[in-house]
Amino acid sequence: MSAPKRFFVDKLNYPAETVVRIEGEEFVHAKTVLRIEEGAEIILLDGSGKEYSAIVAKIEKHALSAHITGVKAGDKEPKTPIYLLCGALKGDKTEFVVQKSAELGVSKIGVFSSEYCSAYMNENKLERLRKVAREAAKQCLRSCAPEIEYFDSLEKALKSAEGFENKLFACEFLHGSSADISKISGSAAVVVGSEGGFSEKEFSMAQSEGFAGISLGKRILRAETAAITVVALAAFALGELK
Repeated sequence: MSAPKRFFVDKLNYPAETVVRIEGEEFVHAKTVLRIEEGAEIILLDGSGKEYSAIVAKIEKHALSAHITGVKAGDKEPKTPIYLLCGALKGDKTEFVVQKSAELGVSKIGVFSSEYCSAYMNENKLERLRKVAREAAKQCLRSCAPEIEYFDSLEKALKSAEGFENKLFACEFLHGSSADISKISGSAAVVVGSEGGFSEKEFSMAQSEGFAGISLGKRILRAETAAITVVALAAFALGELK
């Protein structure tokens, strides 16, 4: 028997309210793709970290209603926050990074524009990234989708990491690391650039914001490979892959 299908909904007020309507994109996916039927067991997610078990009561033309039967805390969320700051990438590569980072347990993803960045971001692309994050979260049984935010400058992106205990800046022209990613503990913010990489000036800016430079070895990695590698290394160091 397959596991109950999972759907993101607005903030729930359970147990005061036990009936939930699913509309819009999630409803279309439930009806036309998953072919959910009345009486089916489903899981509702409202971004709080809780998982609400429910039974589909009625399917209408543009919405379905479900009765919540119980609630429990999700057990797949990371214990320690990981924040990925990634330069905007060409094509669908940013979507790929968001998807894999969500699977690896990041709590937040910031996409930014920088000096050598040639990709662009708009509201439609940003909403697409949020959809990818939600779908990835459901696939890997998370209770929350990573928050996605866009910054029109590297400076704004760096400042958004204030308060993180570890601040790491991956840079392709470094010959060594000033911090050991394998030994971090506590919340971590990690920065990876776009296809064009970073300038010396941008690296200096990152240092002034408290970021330590790290190298990913002697081989030059593609931007999307570097982003996923840094997240995986941080997640492993923090015990999320054990």
